[in-house]
Amino acid sequence: MDELTGVFVQESREQLAEMEAGLLALEANPEETSDINAIFRAAHTIKGGAGVVECSYLESFTHKVENLLDQLRDGRLSPSEMRINLLLDCADHIGLLLDALEQGETTLSTSVIDADTRLRERLEQESAPSVASASPASPPPEAVAPVGENAPDIWYISVRFGEDVLRHGMDPIAFLRFLTTLGDIRELQTLADTMPPAEQMDPEACYLGFEICLETSAGKPEIEAVFDFVRDECELHILPPHSRSEDYIALINALPDDERPLLGEMLLRAGALTESELLIGLNSQELAKAYTDNSPPIGAILVEHKSVRPEVVEAAIQRQSAIQQAQQQTAPAPRVIEHEEVSAQIEPVASPPAVVADGEHHPAPAKARAASSEARMLRVQAEKLDRLIDLVGELVIAGASATELARQSGATQLVEATSLLSRLVEDIRDSALQLRMVQIGETFNRFNRVVRDVSHELGKDIGLVIRGGETELDKSLIEKVGDPLMHLVRNAMDHGIESQEKRQAAGKPARGRIELNAYHDSSSVVIEVSDDGGGLPYDKILAKAVAQGLVPANQSLTDEEIAALIFRPGFSTADRVSNLSGRGVGLDVVARNIQALRGTVEIKSKPGQGSRFVIRLPLTLAIIDGFLTAVGKNYFIVPLDTVVECIELPTHCDREYLNLRGEVLPFLRLRDEFELEGEPSTRQSVVVVQYAGHKVGLVVDRLHGEFQTVIKPLGPLFRHLRGIGGSTILGSGEVGLILDVPLLARRASRREARSFEPAPRAHKH
Repeated sequence: MDELTGVFVQESREQLAEMEAGLLALEANPEETSDINAIFRAAHTIKGGAGVVECSYLESFTHKVENLLDQLRDGRLSPSEMRINLLLDCADHIGLLLDALEQGETTLSTSVIDADTRLRERLEQESAPSVASASPASPPPEAVAPVGENAPDIWYISVRFGEDVLRHGMDPIAFLRFLTTLGDIRELQTLADTMPPAEQMDPEACYLGFEICLETSAGKPEIEAVFDFVRDECELHILPPHSRSEDYIALINALPDDERPLLGEMLLRAGALTESELLIGLNSQELAKAYTDNSPPIGAILVEHKSVRPEVVEAAIQRQSAIQQAQQQTAPAPRVIEHEEVSAQIEPVASPPAVVADGEHHPAPAKARAASSEARMLRVQAEKLDRLIDLVGELVIAGASATELARQSGATQLVEATSLLSRLVEDIRDSALQLRMVQIGETFNRFNRVVRDVSHELGKDIGLVIRGGETELDKSLIEKVGDPLMHLVRNAMDHGIESQEKRQAAGKPARGRIELNAYHDSSSVVIEVSDDGGGLPYDKILAKAVAQGLVPANQSLTDEEIAALIFRPGFSTADRVSNLSGRGVGLDVVARNIQALRGTVEIKSKPGQGSRFVIRLPLTLAIIDGFLTAVGKNYFIVPLDTVVECIELPTHCDREYLNLRGEVLPFLRLRDEFELEGEPSTRQSVVVVQYAGHKVGLVVDRLHGEFQTVIKPLGPLFRHLRGIGGSTILGSGEVGLILDVPLLARRASRREARSFEPAPRAHKH
């Protein structure tokens, strides 16, 4: 049950994110009914799962939310701003209830209960009077409810659970118990025909099936939704009562002539069929095509699978023929299955239905493949994935050691074997790292709600633009970059975007804009947070820094150096303290967190036009391709993606820069930077690296070539070491240090700027 609850909580959070995104989209475009349908489906899925895991407080609250959504979907209520705000508050509260369920709390805290009570009262006030008598389950928007659906009737349900449902934490009894929330179980027959002899029985396997007579006023989609969590691990057949056939037939005959004459879509639109039942039928049809020249028509397959009654299929075929004849007068129509062709293959269906033997469903193309793609997804615990990456890292180190020993032995065949092993290890490394790469768009989308709420709090009109959401980044980085991005977005809204009056006076649009953008640049991922506000007030920042004693009054600073002051701890230019800013806590945390991820953050700002914060992060924190160099007895690894070329250092070069084909190339001597002992080599090399558009050189004694580098973090003792981003173990067993190229590149560029640029601005009193 704990495993089932964990799966439910994880999937419910995904549904909650879809619900919130739908509410924000609905607020922007209230006329778009598909957004209401998506919101309703998300809430309905959460409610159904809550019933399966027996979480009564979540199920009852989500039912109240579903009532309001049902009226919005039916057009009885309009999606006003007040109702959108209420539903967003309800989404937040559902998140709190999921937290309580995840922590195993059987009773809620007093504060949560009070919030729950207030929200229920608001939901009752916003709902129409007719909700009290409404059914707790409502048909999905794709289906048209039959005329007599509100009248309870007997449905026949045949379900055969797979052997592995118990191992996966699913309890068949919980699903049967949840059926009672839709109606009354009039008859229940347990099927044990697949039960093996006692000596062959697996105590963790499920061998049972059930045939159920359920009296309910719910529709087929609601009954099928009860089994959503085991839909891929059970064989399910739901046959409506005979009394419903007339309602379905009436709806089929009422379909307009402009409908496409597709049998499955007609049954789906009438509510006689669910989408999953249609996809299973299409799968079976495609499988039959693979083995026979003439596959059975879809109508016969649906009847054979006990998804729909024969008379309903016959009515759909007759209506299909009528539509085709009407369309033939204006344009040629595709071939339609003839009534006799299907009738000859339709067998009478007994009630209650017999259990169909277990069978394998093969994927169909197009729509069926797309719908079943989620079933091919495999959820893996993050701890297991991290363990795999660690083992791959150790494999890389062991492979490097084997390669070094083979090279020293001089055995040609052994060298070739280890070379092949190295290529395979590299492929395994790339595949393993790709498993942890996720798109940053999910993180970006969370800020839609943040921008909406904060803009309302500040009384500003601000919109969010998202670009590059498909950019992939290591999951461990994604999790840690969320807080810095939150600080930057909130800071841009509070400090960057002006009030509507100031924007209009400056000739700007009244609506401010914040943009989140991500893209790959060499070995880095670049994340930009930009706004079209007033930009950084350089003079005010410098004056505040002087007043706080951060810089001397007579010191001259460039715009870049002034901008960097806002990342100093305790620094703030806010005139007042608010809930969002003014206490000097935030941007210093941003810089510290980004540096902890071996990244950098830069500011580019123009007064009156806006600011842009540029965050550069490595693609991964685990394994990289490196370029091995040496200075004396010390080994240094340069990330290979930053290396442009290698050149020889001219002898007797006293300057700190070179002429690289007409381009000024500043360089750093690693021996001097790290104060290494020993005399430099008579023939030194310059490794030209590029970072953030700047080229610099690193002077080393020897070049050893490419090297797969497993990044090992430095211990607390070396936390303040500058210029080193980590360590690794070489094939010889020695330790190599990984260079912090961004920091070294900035240091070299700063020296170049001080040598060639004119004197910077000075603070004026």
